[in-house]
Amino acid sequence: MQLKFFGHSAVLLSGSKNIIIDPFFKDGRAPSGIDLVAVTHGHRDHLGETVSINRLTVAGNEIAKYLEKKGLNTVGLNIGGSAFVEGVSFMMTPALHSSWIEEAGPGVYGGVAGGYVIEMDGKRIYHAGDTGLFSDMKLIGEYLRPDIALLPIGGKFTMGPDEAMIAAQFIGAKIVIPIHYNTWPVIEQDPGMFKFALERTTDIKVIVLKPGEDFFVN
Repeated sequence: MQLKFFGHSAVLLSGSKNIIIDPFFKDGRAPSGIDLVAVTHGHRDHLGETVSINRLTVAGNEIAKYLEKKGLNTVGLNIGGSAFVEGVSFMMTPALHSSWIEEAGPGVYGGVAGGYVIEMDGKRIYHAGDTGLFSDMKLIGEYLRPDIALLPIGGKFTMGPDEAMIAAQFIGAKIVIPIHYNTWPVIEQDPGMFKFALERTTDIKVIVLKPGEDFFVN
């Protein structure tokens, strides 16, 4: 499997299917060849180009119903629910965050925010979405055992680096990739310092990807 980071929280998983998670792109251009979309919550910087991509989309139940009205085919989930979609397993995990569908207007309810553990080609990838630190991340690690954890480090609206270090240890994935940072000044962080601190104190490997860079999951 190949993992490509597009910046912010947008990540493409390429294997037996091409799955884009939280397809927000600052230039508004989505990659071609997408098979499936997964959306963690309704904020504009995560729902992104979902409608224009127009592929089968996995999302929280309320967002799925909204996207159906836009003409998309969807699979609606809720926290703890799972679905097997075109040979790929999706489980929706908790996230501590707000969710409203910004593109639909002020106050449009977007259900609960979440994350996903996605299993494809024998690998499990945990995309935490936007979240604060919570102790049940230990259960995600013990029960779902992800190989890679994609964790926000930006602070302000999500965990910062210190909390993400604790989250990484709760989850126990061998590889952590930081996301949701440096898109705007308000979430500016130094991922190199996060990498140094976590690798110095644990056996976890941190892969820092610049927008457009790939990582091959062995």
